Amino acid sequence: MSRTVVEHHNAKRPDPVTGYTLVEKDRAMTTLALVDDDENIVASLKMFFEAEGYNVRTYHDGESALPALTETPPDIAILDVKMPKMDGMELLRRLRQTSELPVIFLTSKDEEIDEVIGFNIGADDFVRKPCSNRLLAERVKAVLRRARGGVAGPEEGDHKPIVRGKLTLDPNRHACTWDGHPVRLTVTEFLILQALASRPGYVKSRDQLMDAAYDDQIYVDDRTIDSHIKRLRKKFREVTDEFDAIETLYGVGYRYTE
Repeated sequence: MSRTVVEHHNAKRPDPVTGYTLVEKDRAMTTLALVDDDENIVASLKMFFEAEGYNVRTYHDGESALPALTETPPDIAILDVKMPKMDGMELLRRLRQTSELPVIFLTSKDEEIDEVIGFNIGADDFVRKPCSNRLLAERVKAVLRRARGGVAGPEEGDHKPIVRGKLTLDPNRHACTWDGHPVRLTVTEFLILQALASRPGYVKSRDQLMDAAYDDQIYVDDRTIDSHIKRLRKKFREVTDEFDAIETLYGVGYRYTE
């Protein structure tokens, strides 16, 4: 039996002590925060995700969630857009001042929410209510894969850092520095910059950057990519006013120049 087959077989075998399979043990170490003022939704999602092996923390408004998410960050958060005391948009704005926590927004189908605004302040995905728990779980796994570099195991995840002049990107640690100074990037920003810096001088269309940063089932438009590029430039210019490594080619796309 090949090593791959053996590992796949062992991954499904329950641990004699915990009773978890290797896949479930890995997921059990994943902490998910739910922030929604609808107690029925919170109770339903909490039960579902705990059955899936996640460690779930729940909050019913942004005001109570903010200090908890800041002081002891989970691996991913699901935020409702409309909440009392502090809505999801404001909660994410405040989180993004210090944190790059992966975030999925829940929004009602009958609400005209401008998703570009949400992506522009650092959301990783939007899911419209009502949705199936299974669909939401798949979106959670997709965002976590992106946050972890899209890898399934340590051998596959051994990616070498990308060094382009003053820029260093380390996919294994999701770390970015410019001239030795750290630059905090969201998952999506990191993936877009990685796609550009992987081939400096080559133009990447908006469609290509969408493919690099988003799963197939997530629809975003051109303005979303433009918003992410704008945020990237702003973050690097907080380190150096002279940053101009991301070049716009109007009507074509973007490229990274060393």
